[in-house]
Amino acid sequence: VQLVESGGGLVQPGGSLRLSCSASGIVLANFATGWFRRVPGKEREAVSCISRNEDIWYADSIKGRSAISRDRAQNTVFLDLSSLEPGDTAEYYCATDCLPSPSAYWGRGTHVNVSS
Repeated sequence: VQLVESGGGLVQPGGSLRLSCSASGIVLANFATGWFRRVPGKEREAVSCISRNEDIWYADSIKGRSAISRDRAQNTVFLDLSSLEPGDTAEYYCATDCLPSPSAYWGRGTHVNVSS
């Protein structure tokens, strides 16, 4: 089983990114998929999740400027981030749980750097 995040990069404040979480070895739609981010020196933060039933949750930190979605054909979950701020700079991870469970499958992360 492998989860692979992609779509990170350097973006200017106010810009947008689409992060992808692609799975192999499992049908991702059979699991919840959570997005988390971590800044060095700070605790990991859950930022969004989509359940098996397509229930959606966003952290207040990104609510109103983000959208999580699932593409079953691509076995992928997306996180669209817009109006990015320097405070969004972090390593972003996806996992097969809405909580940071050690028993979930985790990707290795994709780095988002919001800077002018």
